[in-house]
Amino acid sequence: MQRDNERDFVGYGSRPPKVAWQNDARLCVSLGVNLEEGSEYSLQDNDRREMQGEVPSSVPAKARDLYNESFYEYGSRVGVWRLLDILAEYETPSTFYVCGLAAERNPEAAKAIVAQGHEPCGHGYQWRESHLMSREEEREDIRRCVQAITATTGVRPVGWLSRYSSSLNTRSLVQEEGGFLYDMGAFNDDLPYYVLVNERPWLVIPYSLELNDARCWRGSMLDGPGLEDVFISAFDRLYKEGAKNPKMVSIGLHCRIGGTAARARAFERFLMHAKKHSGVWFARRVDIARWWMDRYPPER
Repeated sequence: MQRDNERDFVGYGSRPPKVAWQNDARLCVSLGVNLEEGSEYSLQDNDRREMQGEVPSSVPAKARDLYNESFYEYGSRVGVWRLLDILAEYETPSTFYVCGLAAERNPEAAKAIVAQGHEPCGHGYQWRESHLMSREEEREDIRRCVQAITATTGVRPVGWLSRYSSSLNTRSLVQEEGGFLYDMGAFNDDLPYYVLVNERPWLVIPYSLELNDARCWRGSMLDGPGLEDVFISAFDRLYKEGAKNPKMVSIGLHCRIGGTAARARAFERFLMHAKKHSGVWFARRVDIARWWMDRYPPER
């Protein structure tokens, strides 16, 4: 078992585990929605700059960009509700990666996430880079995030996703805080795995940037149909591989990106495609974590 922050270029290699997902599914589909809007860099929150918007802007970073601000507002005002509606229509559970401040600024949406059966996962109090924080700053950020999510949703998060990249301290801190089951700070596998953190096994459930609507951000040429094709292509390939060795596929959305009408329609078409297949388990990350820890403990 590799240690935290050590690189591993082998992983499961040519002998991946013969995973038995729930109901003997050949593919586990993990859907994730990022609720970050309201926690981005903002001059109104005494930050030194504004956060970038969907398109390049001529407004200086140290001046308020009203169009840019409205992109983020759309995600909180409209996008989150559109995605919640689609998930409800297709009776599909999801994990929401929630920034604590975003939840505080839209408590109605935060409550709806749990009311509809989805999982809130910790994503920082503000949408900030943990690798730029000191160890104590990151610890405080984790604690504030947990407190905010618990207060707004009524559920304590048990998973963690840092903004873009974890720091060298993240796993150690999350483990030390207690109450967490897993983190998502890796893109290196199609299955969960364990690492040693503070000499104890720790569960990592990898995420994906390939299967993420962030591909559409900042002037990318990838549109709604293109996003749909990427999602479906990955699903089909992993579903095929799953006949021999069951796998997991991670889809990532953002309320201000995937929550727009065209991209939400692409996501909906992906769900329509996936739902036509038998042997597929749509699972929240917490369900995957508990399933894995129960059936594939570290000693095995």
